[in-house]
Amino acid sequence: MAENFSGPSPRPVAIWLLIGIGMLIIQVLLGGITRLTGSGLSITEWKPIMGAIPPMNDQQWNEAFDRYKQIAQYKYINSSFTLHDFKFIFFWEWFHRLWARLMGIVFIIPFTIFLIKGKIKKEMVRPLLILFLLGGLLGLIGWLMVATGLDDQHLYVSHYMLALHFNLGLATICYAFWLALTLLSSHEEISGYKAIRNFTGWLIAILALQLIYGAFMAGLKAAPYAPTWPDINGSFLPHGGSLQIFDNPIMVHFIHRTLGYLIFFLIMMWYFRSKKVETNSVFRKTNWLPLAIVTVQLILGICTVLYSPYRMALVWLGVTHQFVAMTLLLSLVFEFFVLRSKKKLRAA
Repeated sequence: MAENFSGPSPRPVAIWLLIGIGMLIIQVLLGGITRLTGSGLSITEWKPIMGAIPPMNDQQWNEAFDRYKQIAQYKYINSSFTLHDFKFIFFWEWFHRLWARLMGIVFIIPFTIFLIKGKIKKEMVRPLLILFLLGGLLGLIGWLMVATGLDDQHLYVSHYMLALHFNLGLATICYAFWLALTLLSSHEEISGYKAIRNFTGWLIAILALQLIYGAFMAGLKAAPYAPTWPDINGSFLPHGGSLQIFDNPIMVHFIHRTLGYLIFFLIMMWYFRSKKVETNSVFRKTNWLPLAIVTVQLILGICTVLYSPYRMALVWLGVTHQFVAMTLLLSLVFEFFVLRSKKKLRAA
């Protein structure tokens, strides 16, 4: 990844990227709502262009509903659905896909304008093209994920594909965020802070694993399997059923909780350790953020588990939990970026 982009005033391009990051975050949250409301399989066709237009009359709505009736989710879970119920779940999946199309417009049109006006230097083109490829790949994997649930056997999409789709979305956000930070800061030699920077890198890696298990939690509907805290259904260790760490809901639930505690204590250690290290002023002013965010995240995680039997509470607490997870990830990426130099970052 490029460490610096030369050229006059890259700030407009950076602002454009930050707007795109905001839209990506909203898209991930819309995906969370879609998943938690059970809406993800309501649209059984992938029409990248014409799919932007929802059914416009009763005949089209009934045709869409009839297609949904052919899959296992309707037959074995939602067979009591009326057309009104179907329209509710259809809306969230349609809006999720519509927002993806809007993001494509927001990325492509300004990119073209910046390119024509010479705002994008040649060293910027390749990273931005990679960003576009990541966005396209994200859409493709999203459809492949949906396709895993469009049959007569599976009630939901594959939790493996869900984890891939979710974490690729987060990787795309982090990549765009790094590009924006690079544009907004001056180029300086990477030096110093090696130990604390490496610690930050390991935190990001462990958090990435936790985010995978967060997606497994959503895909396996694992939260309601143990709506108790601090115990797990009366025990502090999971018992009963398979010990498979990827497919068993109780095991996934246990690992997700354990990783949450681990990350909280590691970030606490990281914070107190960072206070003893002489670093640049940006880091000294912001190194409290990951600890504050992870504390909120831990509390939200507990509340999400306790209220998981209540559907709407699970939806909104789960989505908030997801949002705070993204802010925690971005805060650590920011600290990792800041620790690249001993000197204070200067706006370009």
